[in-house]
Amino acid sequence: MSFWVLIFLIALLIAVFLSYTMLRSHRDDGPTAAYDLRVYREQLASVDRDLARGVIAKADAERVRTEISRRILAADAQMRGESQSAGPPRLITIIAFLIIAAVLVGGGLAMYRQLGAAGFPDMPLSLRLEMAEELRANRPSQTEAEGMATPVQAPPLEESYETLLNRLRETVAERPDDLQGQTLLAQHETNAGNFKAGYEAQTRVIALSGETAPARAYSDQAEMMILAAGGYVSPEAENALRRALELDPSLGPARYYWGQMLAQTGRPDMAYRVWVDTLRDAPAGALWADAIRAQIDDLAFRAGVFNAPDLSSPPAAPGPSQEDMTAAAELTPEERQEMIRGMVDRLSERLASEGGAPEEWARLIAALGVLGDIDRAASIRDEALSLFAGNEEALQMIDAASAQAGIAQ
Repeated sequence: MSFWVLIFLIALLIAVFLSYTMLRSHRDDGPTAAYDLRVYREQLASVDRDLARGVIAKADAERVRTEISRRILAADAQMRGESQSAGPPRLITIIAFLIIAAVLVGGGLAMYRQLGAAGFPDMPLSLRLEMAEELRANRPSQTEAEGMATPVQAPPLEESYETLLNRLRETVAERPDDLQGQTLLAQHETNAGNFKAGYEAQTRVIALSGETAPARAYSDQAEMMILAAGGYVSPEAENALRRALELDPSLGPARYYWGQMLAQTGRPDMAYRVWVDTLRDAPAGALWADAIRAQIDDLAFRAGVFNAPDLSSPPAAPGPSQEDMTAAAELTPEERQEMIRGMVDRLSERLASEGGAPEEWARLIAALGVLGDIDRAASIRDEALSLFAGNEEALQMIDAASAQAGIAQ
Protein backbone atom coordinates (compact mmCIF):
# COMPACT_ATOMS: atom_id res chain seq x y z
CA MET A 1 0.00 0.00 0.00
CA SER A 2 2.85 2.39 0.82
CA PHE A 3 4.17 1.94 -2.72
CA TRP A 4 0.87 3.12 -4.21
CA VAL A 5 0.79 6.13 -1.87
CA LEU A 6 4.34 7.05 -2.89
CA ILE A 7 3.51 6.77 -6.60
CA PHE A 8 0.39 8.93 -6.09
CA LEU A 9 2.31 11.65 -4.24
CA ILE A 10 5.08 11.76 -6.83
CA ALA A 11 2.61 12.11 -9.70
CA LEU A 12 0.69 14.78 -7.79
CA LEU A 13 3.87 16.74 -7.07
CA ILE A 14 4.78 16.71 -10.78
CA ALA A 15 1.29 17.98 -11.63
CA VAL A 16 1.69 20.84 -9.13
CA PHE A 17 5.01 21.91 -10.62
CA LEU A 18 3.56 21.85 -14.14
CA SER A 19 0.57 23.91 -13.07
CA TYR A 20 2.68 26.45 -11.16
CA THR A 21 3.70 28.15 -14.39
CA MET A 22 0.07 28.42 -15.47
CA LEU A 23 -1.02 29.99 -12.17
CA ARG A 24 2.00 32.26 -11.74
CA SER A 25 0.68 34.95 -14.14
CA HIS A 26 -2.19 35.71 -11.74
CA ARG A 27 0.26 36.62 -8.97
CA ASP A 28 2.28 39.19 -11.00
CA ASP A 29 2.47 42.80 -9.73
CA GLY A 30 0.58 44.03 -12.77
CA PRO A 31 1.10 45.06 -16.37
CA THR A 32 4.26 46.99 -17.32
CA ALA A 33 2.20 50.10 -18.25
CA ALA A 34 1.24 50.55 -14.60
CA TYR A 35 4.79 51.65 -13.82
CA ASP A 36 4.57 54.30 -16.55
CA LEU A 37 1.34 55.64 -15.01
CA ARG A 38 3.03 56.13 -11.65
CA VAL A 39 5.86 57.98 -13.30
CA TYR A 40 3.50 60.28 -15.21
CA ARG A 41 1.49 61.10 -12.07
CA GLU A 42 4.68 62.03 -10.28
CA GLN A 43 5.62 64.26 -13.19
CA LEU A 44 2.21 66.08 -12.92
CA ALA A 45 2.83 66.67 -9.24
CA SER A 46 6.31 67.97 -10.01
CA VAL A 47 4.87 70.44 -12.59
CA ASP A 48 2.46 71.81 -9.97
CA ARG A 49 5.32 72.29 -7.50
CA ASP A 50 7.51 74.06 -10.06
CA LEU A 51 4.59 76.35 -11.01
CA ALA A 52 3.99 77.21 -7.33
CA ARG A 53 7.67 78.10 -6.85
CA GLY A 54 7.65 80.20 -10.02
CA VAL A 55 10.22 78.01 -11.77
CA ILE A 56 8.17 77.74 -14.95
CA ALA A 57 5.57 79.97 -16.56
CA LYS A 58 1.86 79.15 -16.42
CA ALA A 59 1.64 78.62 -20.21
CA ASP A 60 4.54 76.21 -20.14
CA ALA A 61 2.98 74.39 -17.22
CA GLU A 62 -0.30 73.93 -19.14
CA ARG A 63 1.55 72.64 -22.19
CA VAL A 64 3.49 70.11 -20.08
CA ARG A 65 0.30 68.99 -18.30
CA THR A 66 -1.37 68.41 -21.66
CA GLU A 67 1.51 66.27 -22.92
CA ILE A 68 1.70 64.23 -19.69
CA SER A 69 -2.10 63.73 -19.72
CA ARG A 70 -1.86 62.41 -23.29
CA ARG A 71 0.79 59.95 -22.18
CA ILE A 72 -1.33 58.90 -19.20
CA LEU A 73 -4.25 58.10 -21.50
CA ALA A 74 -2.00 56.06 -23.80
CA ALA A 75 -0.50 54.15 -20.86
CA ASP A 76 -3.94 53.46 -19.40
CA ALA A 77 -5.12 52.01 -22.74
CA GLN A 78 -1.97 49.91 -22.94
CA MET A 79 -2.47 48.64 -19.39
CA ARG A 80 -6.02 47.54 -20.14
CA GLY A 81 -4.85 45.65 -23.23
CA GLU A 82 -2.16 43.88 -21.24
CA SER A 83 -4.65 42.96 -18.54
CA GLN A 84 -6.94 41.33 -21.10
CA SER A 85 -4.10 39.26 -22.63
CA ALA A 86 -2.30 38.40 -19.39
CA GLY A 87 -3.55 34.81 -19.44
CA PRO A 88 -6.60 32.60 -19.31
CA PRO A 89 -9.19 33.06 -16.61
CA ARG A 90 -8.46 31.47 -13.26
CA LEU A 91 -11.31 28.92 -13.70
CA ILE A 92 -9.81 27.62 -16.92
CA THR A 93 -6.40 27.39 -15.27
CA ILE A 94 -7.82 25.38 -12.37
CA ILE A 95 -9.63 23.01 -14.76
CA ALA A 96 -6.39 22.54 -16.73
CA PHE A 97 -4.56 21.73 -13.49
CA LEU A 98 -7.14 19.11 -12.57
CA ILE A 99 -6.87 17.52 -16.03
CA ILE A 100 -3.06 17.41 -15.83
CA ALA A 101 -3.20 15.86 -12.37
CA ALA A 102 -5.74 13.26 -13.50
CA VAL A 103 -3.69 12.32 -16.56
CA LEU A 104 -0.43 12.03 -14.63
CA VAL A 105 -1.82 10.20 -11.61
CA GLY A 106 -4.38 8.04 -13.41
CA GLY A 107 -2.13 7.37 -16.40
CA GLY A 108 0.82 6.44 -14.20
CA LEU A 109 -1.25 4.02 -12.14
CA ALA A 110 -2.82 2.48 -15.25
CA MET A 111 0.56 2.02 -16.91
CA TYR A 112 1.98 0.35 -13.81
CA ARG A 113 -0.98 -2.01 -13.60
CA GLN A 114 -0.33 -2.96 -17.23
CA LEU A 115 3.45 -3.31 -17.10
CA GLY A 116 4.20 -3.84 -13.44
CA ALA A 117 3.14 -6.38 -10.86
CA ALA A 118 0.53 -4.67 -8.72
CA GLY A 119 0.27 -6.12 -5.25
CA PHE A 120 3.27 -8.38 -5.75
CA PRO A 121 5.66 -8.56 -2.78
CA ASP A 122 9.34 -7.71 -2.99
CA MET A 123 11.29 -10.50 -4.69
CA PRO A 124 15.02 -10.42 -3.96
CA LEU A 125 17.28 -12.68 -5.98
CA SER A 126 17.55 -15.25 -3.20
CA LEU A 127 13.76 -15.64 -3.09
CA ARG A 128 13.56 -15.97 -6.88
CA LEU A 129 16.19 -18.71 -6.86
CA GLU A 130 14.32 -20.48 -4.09
CA MET A 131 11.05 -20.28 -6.04
CA ALA A 132 12.77 -21.62 -9.17
CA GLU A 133 14.12 -24.61 -7.24
CA GLU A 134 10.69 -25.26 -5.74
CA LEU A 135 9.07 -25.05 -9.18
CA ARG A 136 11.61 -27.48 -10.60
CA ALA A 137 11.18 -29.94 -7.72
CA ASN A 138 7.36 -29.90 -7.72
CA ARG A 139 6.50 -29.63 -11.39
CA PRO A 140 4.11 -32.16 -13.02
CA SER A 141 5.31 -35.62 -13.96
CA GLN A 142 5.39 -37.01 -17.48
CA THR A 143 2.02 -38.73 -17.07
CA GLU A 144 0.37 -35.60 -15.63
CA ALA A 145 1.81 -33.45 -18.39
CA GLU A 146 0.55 -35.77 -21.10
CA GLY A 147 -2.91 -35.60 -19.54
CA MET A 148 -2.88 -31.80 -19.60
CA ALA A 149 -1.31 -31.42 -23.06
CA THR A 150 -3.38 -30.91 -26.17
CA PRO A 151 -3.62 -34.26 -27.98
CA VAL A 152 -1.26 -34.47 -30.91
CA GLN A 153 -2.97 -34.92 -34.25
CA ALA A 154 -0.96 -37.62 -36.02
CA PRO A 155 -0.40 -36.96 -39.73
CA PRO A 156 -2.23 -39.26 -42.16
CA LEU A 157 -0.04 -42.18 -43.22
CA GLU A 158 0.21 -43.76 -46.60
CA GLU A 159 -1.53 -47.11 -46.69
CA SER A 160 1.67 -49.01 -47.48
CA TYR A 161 3.60 -47.32 -44.66
CA GLU A 162 0.79 -47.91 -42.18
CA THR A 163 0.70 -51.58 -43.17
CA LEU A 164 4.45 -51.90 -42.58
CA LEU A 165 4.16 -50.10 -39.25
CA ASN A 166 1.40 -52.45 -38.07
CA ARG A 167 3.47 -55.43 -39.14
CA LEU A 168 6.45 -54.03 -37.21
CA ARG A 169 4.30 -53.61 -34.10
CA GLU A 170 3.14 -57.22 -34.33
CA THR A 171 6.69 -58.47 -34.80
CA VAL A 172 8.03 -56.49 -31.84
CA ALA A 173 5.13 -57.65 -29.67
CA GLU A 174 6.08 -61.25 -30.43
CA ARG A 175 9.79 -60.54 -29.81
CA PRO A 176 9.98 -57.87 -27.10
CA ASP A 177 13.70 -58.49 -26.50
CA ASP A 178 14.71 -57.79 -30.10
CA LEU A 179 16.90 -54.68 -29.84
CA GLN A 180 16.83 -53.86 -33.54
CA GLY A 181 13.06 -54.26 -33.69
CA GLN A 182 12.53 -51.96 -30.70
CA THR A 183 14.88 -49.40 -32.24
CA LEU A 184 12.96 -49.39 -35.51
CA LEU A 185 9.64 -49.25 -33.68
CA ALA A 186 10.74 -46.21 -31.65
CA GLN A 187 11.84 -44.39 -34.80
CA HIS A 188 8.76 -45.14 -36.84
CA GLU A 189 6.25 -44.53 -34.04
CA THR A 190 7.83 -41.09 -33.60
CA ASN A 191 7.74 -40.44 -37.35
CA ALA A 192 4.05 -41.34 -37.33
CA GLY A 193 3.36 -38.86 -34.50
CA ASN A 194 2.80 -41.54 -31.83
CA PHE A 195 5.28 -40.00 -29.41
CA LYS A 196 4.14 -41.91 -26.33
CA ALA A 197 4.53 -45.25 -28.11
CA GLY A 198 7.85 -43.97 -29.44
CA TYR A 199 9.40 -43.19 -26.06
CA GLU A 200 8.04 -46.41 -24.58
CA ALA A 201 9.85 -48.36 -27.30
CA GLN A 202 12.95 -46.19 -26.80
CA THR A 203 12.86 -46.93 -23.07
CA ARG A 204 12.89 -50.62 -23.96
CA VAL A 205 15.85 -50.00 -26.30
CA ILE A 206 17.83 -48.46 -23.45
CA ALA A 207 16.92 -51.30 -21.11
CA LEU A 208 18.05 -53.91 -23.65
CA SER A 209 21.27 -51.99 -24.37
CA GLY A 210 22.16 -51.75 -20.68
CA GLU A 211 25.45 -50.02 -19.96
CA THR A 212 26.25 -49.81 -23.66
CA ALA A 213 23.35 -47.46 -24.42
CA PRO A 214 24.85 -44.34 -26.08
CA ALA A 215 24.14 -40.74 -25.18
CA ARG A 216 22.03 -40.35 -28.31
CA ALA A 217 19.63 -43.06 -27.09
CA TYR A 218 18.88 -41.10 -23.91
CA SER A 219 18.60 -37.84 -25.84
CA ASP A 220 16.11 -39.41 -28.26
CA GLN A 221 14.12 -40.80 -25.34
CA ALA A 222 13.91 -37.34 -23.75
CA GLU A 223 12.90 -35.73 -27.05
CA MET A 224 10.07 -38.23 -27.55
CA MET A 225 8.84 -37.56 -23.99
CA ILE A 226 8.95 -33.80 -24.56
CA LEU A 227 7.01 -34.11 -27.81
CA ALA A 228 4.43 -36.33 -26.11
CA ALA A 229 3.99 -33.67 -23.38
CA GLY A 230 3.48 -30.83 -25.85
CA GLY A 231 6.96 -29.32 -25.44
CA TYR A 232 7.09 -29.63 -21.66
CA VAL A 233 10.27 -31.06 -20.10
CA SER A 234 9.12 -33.39 -17.32
CA PRO A 235 11.31 -34.71 -14.46
CA GLU A 236 11.53 -38.03 -16.31
CA ALA A 237 12.73 -36.28 -19.47
CA GLU A 238 15.19 -34.27 -17.37
CA ASN A 239 16.68 -37.50 -15.99
CA ALA A 240 17.14 -38.83 -19.53
CA LEU A 241 18.80 -35.57 -20.60
CA ARG A 242 21.09 -35.63 -17.59
CA ARG A 243 22.22 -39.16 -18.45
CA ALA A 244 22.81 -38.16 -22.08
CA LEU A 245 24.95 -35.19 -21.06
CA GLU A 246 26.90 -37.33 -18.60
CA LEU A 247 27.84 -39.63 -21.47
CA ASP A 248 28.42 -36.81 -24.00
CA PRO A 249 28.47 -33.22 -22.64
CA SER A 250 28.71 -31.83 -26.19
CA LEU A 251 25.57 -33.50 -27.54
CA GLY A 252 23.68 -30.66 -29.20
CA PRO A 253 20.05 -31.90 -29.02
CA ALA A 254 20.40 -32.74 -25.32
CA ARG A 255 21.90 -29.33 -24.57
CA TYR A 256 19.04 -27.65 -26.43
CA TYR A 257 16.38 -29.42 -24.39
CA TRP A 258 18.37 -28.88 -21.18
CA GLY A 259 18.22 -25.15 -21.81
CA GLN A 260 14.51 -25.43 -22.50
CA MET A 261 14.02 -27.18 -19.17
CA LEU A 262 15.91 -24.41 -17.33
CA ALA A 263 13.80 -21.73 -19.02
CA GLN A 264 10.58 -23.54 -18.03
CA THR A 265 11.64 -23.79 -14.38
CA GLY A 266 12.39 -20.12 -13.79
CA ARG A 267 16.08 -19.98 -14.72
CA PRO A 268 16.26 -18.14 -18.05
CA ASP A 269 19.69 -16.82 -17.06
CA MET A 270 21.18 -20.33 -16.95
CA ALA A 271 19.23 -21.40 -20.04
CA TYR A 272 20.63 -18.44 -21.99
CA ARG A 273 24.22 -19.35 -21.11
CA VAL A 274 23.64 -22.98 -22.10
CA TRP A 275 22.12 -22.02 -25.44
CA VAL A 276 24.84 -19.47 -26.27
CA ASP A 277 27.58 -22.04 -25.62
CA THR A 278 25.63 -24.63 -27.61
CA LEU A 279 25.20 -22.32 -30.60
CA ARG A 280 28.91 -21.53 -30.71
CA ASP A 281 29.64 -25.24 -31.20
CA ALA A 282 26.65 -25.96 -33.47
CA PRO A 283 27.32 -27.49 -36.88
CA ALA A 284 25.81 -25.93 -39.97
CA GLY A 285 22.27 -27.08 -40.74
CA ALA A 286 21.50 -28.61 -37.33
CA LEU A 287 17.74 -28.38 -36.77
CA TRP A 288 18.10 -27.90 -33.02
CA ALA A 289 20.45 -24.96 -33.65
CA ASP A 290 17.79 -23.30 -35.81
CA ALA A 291 15.29 -23.81 -32.98
CA ILE A 292 17.65 -22.06 -30.55
CA ARG A 293 18.18 -19.12 -32.90
CA ALA A 294 14.42 -18.68 -33.23
CA GLN A 295 13.99 -18.36 -29.44
CA ILE A 296 17.23 -16.91 -28.08
CA ASP A 297 16.29 -13.23 -28.44
CA ASP A 298 13.20 -13.71 -26.30
CA LEU A 299 15.22 -15.76 -23.81
CA ALA A 300 17.88 -13.03 -23.62
CA PHE A 301 15.16 -10.48 -22.76
CA ARG A 302 13.81 -12.74 -20.00
CA ALA A 303 17.35 -13.25 -18.69
CA GLY A 304 17.97 -9.49 -18.57
CA VAL A 305 20.69 -9.61 -21.25
CA PHE A 306 20.69 -6.50 -23.45
CA ASN A 307 24.16 -6.78 -25.01
CA ALA A 308 23.71 -10.27 -26.42
CA PRO A 309 26.09 -11.36 -29.19
CA ASP A 310 24.65 -11.72 -32.66
CA LEU A 311 24.00 -15.44 -33.08
CA SER A 312 21.18 -15.18 -35.60
CA SER A 313 23.29 -16.27 -38.59
CA PRO A 314 24.26 -19.95 -38.81
CA PRO A 315 27.90 -20.77 -39.47
CA ALA A 316 28.99 -21.73 -42.93
CA ALA A 317 28.65 -25.39 -43.83
CA PRO A 318 31.83 -27.32 -43.08
CA GLY A 319 33.98 -28.35 -45.97
CA PRO A 320 37.59 -28.77 -47.00
CA SER A 321 39.73 -25.65 -46.68
CA GLN A 322 42.14 -24.38 -49.30
CA GLU A 323 44.98 -25.98 -47.34
CA ASP A 324 43.16 -29.33 -47.45
CA MET A 325 42.74 -29.02 -51.23
CA THR A 326 46.43 -28.18 -51.72
CA ALA A 327 47.52 -31.06 -49.51
CA ALA A 328 45.20 -33.47 -51.33
CA ALA A 329 46.72 -32.56 -54.69
CA GLU A 330 50.14 -33.62 -53.43
CA LEU A 331 49.00 -37.05 -52.18
CA THR A 332 49.16 -40.35 -53.99
CA PRO A 333 45.82 -41.83 -55.16
CA GLU A 334 45.83 -44.25 -52.21
CA GLU A 335 46.58 -41.49 -49.68
CA ARG A 336 43.97 -39.23 -51.27
CA GLN A 337 41.38 -42.02 -51.02
CA GLU A 338 42.25 -42.50 -47.35
CA MET A 339 41.94 -38.77 -46.70
CA ILE A 340 38.50 -38.66 -48.34
CA ARG A 341 37.38 -41.68 -46.34
CA GLY A 342 38.45 -39.95 -43.12
CA MET A 343 36.42 -36.85 -43.99
CA VAL A 344 33.42 -39.04 -44.83
CA ASP A 345 33.74 -40.89 -41.52
CA ARG A 346 33.85 -37.64 -39.56
CA LEU A 347 30.75 -36.38 -41.36
CA SER A 348 28.97 -39.67 -40.70
CA GLU A 349 29.80 -39.55 -36.98
CA ARG A 350 28.59 -35.96 -36.66
CA LEU A 351 25.30 -36.64 -38.42
CA ALA A 352 24.73 -39.70 -36.26
CA SER A 353 25.38 -37.83 -33.01
CA GLU A 354 24.11 -34.31 -33.70
CA GLY A 355 22.02 -34.49 -36.86
CA GLY A 356 22.34 -32.13 -39.79
CA ALA A 357 20.74 -30.61 -42.86
CA PRO A 358 19.34 -32.72 -45.73
CA GLU A 359 22.18 -31.44 -47.92
CA GLU A 360 24.73 -33.02 -45.58
CA TRP A 361 22.94 -36.38 -45.56
CA ALA A 362 22.77 -36.30 -49.36
CA ARG A 363 26.45 -35.42 -49.55
CA LEU A 364 27.34 -38.34 -47.29
CA ILE A 365 25.29 -40.82 -49.37
CA ALA A 366 26.88 -39.62 -52.62
CA ALA A 367 30.38 -39.76 -51.12
CA LEU A 368 29.89 -43.33 -49.89
CA GLY A 369 28.76 -44.28 -53.38
CA VAL A 370 31.94 -42.80 -54.86
CA LEU A 371 33.99 -44.79 -52.33
CA GLY A 372 32.16 -47.96 -53.34
CA ASP A 373 30.69 -48.51 -49.86
CA ILE A 374 27.24 -49.38 -51.24
CA ASP A 375 25.90 -51.19 -48.17
CA ARG A 376 26.77 -48.33 -45.86
CA ALA A 377 25.31 -45.80 -48.32
CA ALA A 378 22.04 -47.78 -48.39
CA SER A 379 21.93 -47.84 -44.60
CA ILE A 380 22.48 -44.08 -44.40
CA ARG A 381 19.81 -43.56 -47.07
CA ASP A 382 17.24 -45.56 -45.09
CA GLU A 383 18.04 -43.59 -41.94
CA ALA A 384 17.73 -40.29 -43.80
CA LEU A 385 14.39 -41.31 -45.34
CA SER A 386 13.03 -42.06 -41.86
CA LEU A 387 14.45 -38.85 -40.42
CA PHE A 388 13.00 -36.57 -43.12
CA ALA A 389 9.72 -38.40 -43.69
CA GLY A 390 7.13 -35.86 -44.82
CA ASN A 391 9.71 -33.31 -45.99
CA GLU A 392 9.35 -33.53 -49.78
CA GLU A 393 12.26 -31.23 -50.57
CA ALA A 394 14.61 -33.19 -48.31
CA LEU A 395 13.40 -36.51 -49.72
CA GLN A 396 14.12 -35.31 -53.25
CA MET A 397 17.70 -34.49 -52.24
CA ILE A 398 18.10 -37.94 -50.67
CA ASP A 399 16.67 -39.67 -53.76
CA ALA A 400 19.00 -37.70 -56.07
CA ALA A 401 22.03 -38.61 -53.97
CA SER A 402 20.92 -42.25 -53.87
CA ALA A 403 20.66 -42.33 -57.65
CA GLN A 404 24.13 -40.80 -57.89
CA ALA A 405 25.44 -43.49 -55.54
CA GLY A 406 23.73 -46.22 -57.54
CA ILE A 407 21.33 -47.31 -54.79
CA ALA A 408 18.09 -45.73 -56.02
CA GLN A 409 14.97 -47.52 -54.84
